[in-house]
Amino acid sequence: MAVTIRGRTLSLPILQGGMGIGVSLDRLAGAVAAKGGMGTISTAACGFQEPDFYRNTQEANLRALARQVKRAKELARGAGMVAINAMVATTQYADSVRTALKAGVDAVVCGAGLPRDLPAIAAEVPESDAALAPVVSGGRSASVISRLWDRHFQRIPDFVVLEGPLAGGHLGFTKEEALQAQEGSPRPLSELLREVLEALAPFREKYQRDIPVFVAGGVKDGAEMARYMREGAAGAQFATRFIATQECDASQGYKEALLRARPEDITIVQSPVGMPGRALHSPLIRRVEAGLQPSPKRCIDCLVPCNPKTTPYCISGALIAAVQGDWENGLFFCGSNAGEITQLSTVSQQMDQIMEEWRAAQ
Repeated sequence: MAVTIRGRTLSLPILQGGMGIGVSLDRLAGAVAAKGGMGTISTAACGFQEPDFYRNTQEANLRALARQVKRAKELARGAGMVAINAMVATTQYADSVRTALKAGVDAVVCGAGLPRDLPAIAAEVPESDAALAPVVSGGRSASVISRLWDRHFQRIPDFVVLEGPLAGGHLGFTKEEALQAQEGSPRPLSELLREVLEALAPFREKYQRDIPVFVAGGVKDGAEMARYMREGAAGAQFATRFIATQECDASQGYKEALLRARPEDITIVQSPVGMPGRALHSPLIRRVEAGLQPSPKRCIDCLVPCNPKTTPYCISGALIAAVQGDWENGLFFCGSNAGEITQLSTVSQQMDQIMEEWRAAQ
């Protein structure tokens, strides 16, 4: 059951997905790690609570990130692993990785684009021996990134997160594929897992070591995690279920919005990142769909592909509004099973429940 990643051990095969802006920071990540899993801090605009955030955005983000990594490690008390999730599509992607590595983070997970140069960025911080992992959507992306790292850096991923089309937030699928999944016809995660394991096999053989694969996106419980582990996964990543915990860094308003949600309240949105995403059908999304959302009034230059003159809304502003509990103006990212979460709990209770379900399915 325990998983070893670059010399570190997870006593529980559970990853907590990175959720931004501000949903998974030091409190949540530290609590998950303390229980023996991998807790993840989202680097996206993580300094939004700093007093100089809008005047000095980039420095505020990096200052807050370093503090959050160190605090999460303190909360972990030497157990589990503390990771960051750094989106390749953000303007501070490389700086965020460097900052987290210098602060002592155990792992760097990168999605929203292929982290082609992640090993080179990590090499700039030689005192760090953090694990490096891409988020992939299938065998093709797993093969591409492994070939690139092998050819240019003589390194392969230390683990891989496979996010299927039922995941929350940004998705590595086309809008059509995301809509098909939302309508009840997702590409099976088992099929994607088989593709990824096959794509990684040559690199496992060449480097004579394992590349653990954690499945994510619609993994409902420990019983499903057990099934995927029988199919070759090392464990699973959960995210939305950790929002409704006391330790989650989001406001009570965000948690209550999630607890009120029904399955029919979940929809597919088009993000300024250029990817589809899964979120609650909030008033903001309704205004965007109707063409009634006002243009952004300010820009913090957070995303490489975003043009503030043409974007339908500011994603950072919408995510900050959400984490603060502003239902009218927030973008509330969530996974496909959000409608099944009905009560607040703790990280310990959630992880115990997952493992009880896992044991029952053996």
